[in-house]
This record gives sequence, structure tokens and C-alpha cells, in this order.
Amino acid sequence: MLRIGVIGGHLCDDDIAAVARRVGELVAWEGAALVCGGLGGVMEAAAVGARDAGGVVVGILPGDDIRTANPGVTIPITTGLGEARNVLVVKASDAVIAIAGGWGTMSEAALCFKLGVPLIRLKSDLQNLPSPIAETPEEAVEWAMERARERWE
Repeated sequence: MLRIGVIGGHLCDDDIAAVARRVGELVAWEGAALVCGGLGGVMEAAAVGARDAGGVVVGILPGDDIRTANPGVTIPITTGLGEARNVLVVKASDAVIAIAGGWGTMSEAALCFKLGVPLIRLKSDLQNLPSPIAETPEEAVEWAMERARERWE
């Protein structure tokens, strides 16, 4: 099973949440697992979208309490690592989709480049990154799936 990471802000508006939910839904329909940081905002919206579409959602949590996982997470993994868990989110993914976000998302994007994990941006203000910018959730998931498959060929 391929694993598509979704990264983004821990807070988001309704428009970004709708985009993230659609990404989660599409990832599930592709038969891939969705990997995220397991908390709120973009992570929660994508997780709920994937869960509602029958998908598997791995939430890699910063703390030690599985009860902090958002309701879309089907497999919570506690780490006790705080923001250092971002490394695990990226490392556990075959490709990553960045949706909006700020400094935390930027740190995960940088880890994608450092660790060689393909990154696709969607509705993302992350500037000057050498990664493609998708126009729609469908395009983002299609590109992420292609790049994830290429990693295993």
C-alpha cells in the first residue's frame, strides 16, 4: 500500500479544509494510506475525508496521548517527540502533498527535499521551492501517486 503524506497548517479556513478533505477522499479512493501529523486543521480535514471514503489514516502524533488524534485518524501513533515527529511524517510517506501552512509546513517541506521524498504543493504559499504546484486536488493526488509509484519501480 502506497502512503501519501498530507502536511499543512494546524489551523485553516473552510476553503482550505474543503480542499484538504477532497485530497483525503481521493487518496483513499486510490487505495493509498494517508499519513499526517494527526492533529487539527489541514491534517484533520484530510484525515476525515480519507476516513469517510473508507481509507486508512495514520496519524503520527507529537505527544504521548492517543486521545489527541483527530477523529479521522484510524491508526494513531504516539511519539512524545513534539515537532520532531515531522521527520517521521515525511519518512513514512512515499510522496507528500503540502496544502497551505506556515513554518511547520515549511520545515516538513524542507525535510522532503533532504530525505528525497517527492513534494507536491496545493494552495501553498511556500515560496521558491523546486516542486510542482498543482491546481486542483485531483491533480495533486494524481502527481503524488505517480511519484510514489516511481519510488518503488
